[in-house]
Amino acid sequence: MTKDLTKGRPMPQILSFGIPVLFGYLFQQLYSVVDTAIVGKTLGGAALAAVGSTGSVNFLVVGFCCGVCGGFAIPVAQQFGAGDHHELRRYVTGGVWLSVLIGLALTVSTAMMCDGILASMHTPSDIFQRSYSYIQTIFIGLPAYVLYNYCAGVLRSLGDSRTPVIWLIAASLVNIVLDVVFILSLGLDVFGAALATVLSQLLAGAGCLIRLLRGYPEILHMEKEDWYWSRERMGELCLMGLPMGLQYSITAIGSVMLQAAVNGLGTAYVTAVTAAGKVSLFLCCPFDAMGCTMATYGGQNVGAAKWERLHQGVRACVTLGAAWSAISLVVVLLFSRPLIMLFLDAGSADLLPLARQNLLTLVSFYFLLALINIFRFLIQGMGFSPLATLAGVLEMAARAGLSCLVPAFGFTVACFSSPAAWLMADLFLIPAYFYCYRRLTQPQSDKRKLAAAAR
Repeated sequence: MTKDLTKGRPMPQILSFGIPVLFGYLFQQLYSVVDTAIVGKTLGGAALAAVGSTGSVNFLVVGFCCGVCGGFAIPVAQQFGAGDHHELRRYVTGGVWLSVLIGLALTVSTAMMCDGILASMHTPSDIFQRSYSYIQTIFIGLPAYVLYNYCAGVLRSLGDSRTPVIWLIAASLVNIVLDVVFILSLGLDVFGAALATVLSQLLAGAGCLIRLLRGYPEILHMEKEDWYWSRERMGELCLMGLPMGLQYSITAIGSVMLQAAVNGLGTAYVTAVTAAGKVSLFLCCPFDAMGCTMATYGGQNVGAAKWERLHQGVRACVTLGAAWSAISLVVVLLFSRPLIMLFLDAGSADLLPLARQNLLTLVSFYFLLALINIFRFLIQGMGFSPLATLAGVLEMAARAGLSCLVPAFGFTVACFSSPAAWLMADLFLIPAYFYCYRRLTQPQSDKRKLAAAAR
């Protein structure tokens, strides 16, 4: 179940690879949606706000794990495109060592700092304990996120975008069952929602690991020497992975500052932003799939030195991004009320205008978000992860700047913070892509010069 993205027309190749990835993201969001819907409908608006108030810090830490693991898989895609399976195996094992180390370090450090993190975000006192219970459980379960994201990243680098979504579907169904058992039957409150998510993520990771161990006997037939620690190879993996992880975290820092500003407005605003954010996350799944697809597409084609296919892939994916942005706007204009009410109980219905304002503002600027995902992940797949990280710095600066204005100018400023961040990132990423393309297409005498250009 491998797929070579260096051959054939780009649009069909991108669609055939990206559609399974899209379903994977949809079912991954189903984890969050099921948790949120059950929490909001059965435990009330305060519990929903408790879960929602942790969203930005959750994205900061879990996003770092996802980014790092995705970065570790980029050299795998490049070696697959180049047809060098021996070197591919060395990068896979190197990524295993680094994923284990980073996963353990993050689990210990974040679980110990939960109280201080929530306090620094001005989490309202009436939801503080529930927020703590939820996010600490997620942090303790970080190894499950690392397991899934690394194994899924390697599978996608080999062109297999189906196995990760198959296991996510299975995990989503298990998550629904566990939510019902833990929250409704056992009365575990928001802790039960977090525990269900972690256990389901562990199932998805285990399934992808089994597929890697049993499904690729020729490509991934490991020898003893493949597991040796190579300082040079580990450095290359870190050069790819750490900037991608930092990109998520840097972006999330701005989101944390914005969340703190919204927290300061009160629980009602936190609840409204949480409900709108859950709808938006679902609508953004196609953009996430485009980004994941372009990372693998870029990696394989750079490995195969098929430079002309990079521009072709960009044109195809930008067309898809524009189409989905328009569709999303129509959907929200017509169905925003029932979509938002999926996450609000009857007692919180008066928050609908606030949630709709936030959602409509975000969706109106979705094309900017599409461009971020397309160009950022393509640049990373091309081997220029540190450069792509600078876009995250710009996003952080935009969100942080507007968050400072929220106390003075109110909720409307908070609604426009993400669109402003997307615009700032695009102004950097689009020229950066053409710079990277020129650097790659310059004559290179060996791979070391190419690596030097990426640095």
